[in-house]
Amino acid sequence: MPDPVEASVKSIALVGLMGVGKSTIGWRLARRLGLPFVDADAEIEAAAGLSIAEIFDRFGEAHFRDAERRVIARLVVGPRHVIATGGGAFMNEQTRALILAHCVAIWLDADVEALAERVARDPHRPLLKGNDPRALLRSLARVRNPAYAEAHLTIRSDADPQRTVDLILEALADR
Repeated sequence: MPDPVEASVKSIALVGLMGVGKSTIGWRLARRLGLPFVDADAEIEAAAGLSIAEIFDRFGEAHFRDAERRVIARLVVGPRHVIATGGGAFMNEQTRALILAHCVAIWLDADVEALAERVARDPHRPLLKGNDPRALLRSLARVRNPAYAEAHLTIRSDADPQRTVDLILEALADR
């Protein structure tokens, strides 16, 4: 399959709420495009030598967000690849500006109720600790969706991951 973004040297950055499938879809998208895949959360964990939950527990969310900003700043100017960002990464103005300038930003959007069911089963999400997943995701969506809407493309990811990848490739080809 021809690369629909071959004319562009930009990386692709996936943004959206937790549970929307940024890593799952990103890995599949990278394979289809023949690009490397990078999960920003995994890069943060590797750099810190700690899990994200441990970073939150030991140092707090502000420290994690600073590490996230630094890692993404490094990733967006590196070689072309597909980047799965953390759900809150695009909320940082500097990070958002870097992604918008150096990447094709794609907002993966999905129904909050479906996301709540997905993330409720995942014990490794620090923001969920002690919170109702539906209430938290509704609140995050209200705050974050206006920023996510600044992405170059918006793709619904309610379908299976492979269908979502197909939708992304179609949208990229139409750019």
